[in-house]
Amino acid sequence: MTTLEEARRLDAADPLRACRELFELPEGVIYLDGNSLGALPKGTSARMAEVVSGEWGKGLIRSWNEADWITAPQRIGAKIAPLIGAAPDEVIACDSTSVNLFKLVAAALQMQPGRKVVLSEPGNFPTDLYMIAGLEAQGLAERRLAEADALEAALDGDVALLLLTHVHYKTGRMHDMARLTRAAHDAGALVLWDLSHSCGAVELDLTACNADFAVGCGYKYLNGGPGAPAFAYVARRHHEAFAQPLTGWMGHAAPFAFSDDYAPAPGVDRLLAGTPPILGLAALEVGVDLIAGIGIPALAAKSRALSEFFLNCVAERCPDLPGVSPPDPMQRGSQLSFRHPEAYALCQALIARDVIGDFRDPDILRFGFAPAYVSFEDCWRSVDAMAQVLASGEWDRDAFRARAAVT
Repeated sequence: MTTLEEARRLDAADPLRACRELFELPEGVIYLDGNSLGALPKGTSARMAEVVSGEWGKGLIRSWNEADWITAPQRIGAKIAPLIGAAPDEVIACDSTSVNLFKLVAAALQMQPGRKVVLSEPGNFPTDLYMIAGLEAQGLAERRLAEADALEAALDGDVALLLLTHVHYKTGRMHDMARLTRAAHDAGALVLWDLSHSCGAVELDLTACNADFAVGCGYKYLNGGPGAPAFAYVARRHHEAFAQPLTGWMGHAAPFAFSDDYAPAPGVDRLLAGTPPILGLAALEVGVDLIAGIGIPALAAKSRALSEFFLNCVAERCPDLPGVSPPDPMQRGSQLSFRHPEAYALCQALIARDVIGDFRDPDILRFGFAPAYVSFEDCWRSVDAMAQVLASGEWDRDAFRARAAVT
């Protein structure tokens, strides 16, 4: 039987237990929403003050060189690279996930003359599907959707690109990256992986999977802060062939030559467009350094242990709450999702008890396990709170439903 004492025993034996002290976490709050917005690393505030007051305030424009602002996208990309199984020159930190998706989908289509179909799955994260639709409206793409178990059958000679989110944002289901990439290549298609719900919490090896392209965000498990810059990956074998459509001056081979004609920079540098957002990149670099210092294998192992303990607690305390995440921890990301007809109201009732999870329309209650700072006691107390709420029926369904309709 799962108990508070058992949770505390697991925490005492946790090799990552000291990592929690590296984050600013409000006293008494259990935070299980790091898969939407990661917690604030304690080192971020000091680094931001240094950049603002010192590098910007005193260094002024000289800091582009003296503080090495100009190479921040490449430097941080190289730090992200080992977290996703890539080479340093294959990753760059820039723009948002949405913008990077647009750039890479367009580039992949240009590399596949005679093919226009971008294959994805219904229920993929909206921005992934919207970017395909935007290119379709321009006559550049044709969107095709197939359920997860039918993706391989849908890979025919018209498919230019397979675009999938590695870990599904609602269910936590994890695609078999190696198998699907191989199937796409066998059909003559390229593959673009969205790693937004993977990077920083699960083990990834883009090189071993022979992936073509990838994107990911910086504000979830990388703890880069709200709206943090994203990252993009292009396999080295495609560096000469790909051409992104947003031909901004920072993606030029010689941006400070101020030529009237565009010439792409070599490799992933051509993914740059406008001026790098230095404040956002500075915050992201702190988070990336922190996660890299802990190490993905240790983080992934703890993630699986946390979610398994949470599931055991739910099975004992909330047995009628159906799970929608894969039962095998090797087939899901660092989250668990459950279905409840009043999921929104239940989520709000838990937040009122200082247990911050997440709701996804229409009936999904989602809990994220950021292994750097979530504890086993957090898991036990969260399920204990949920069991009490469900048993008492204390939440005001009508009030929460009405509030949901206007927010």
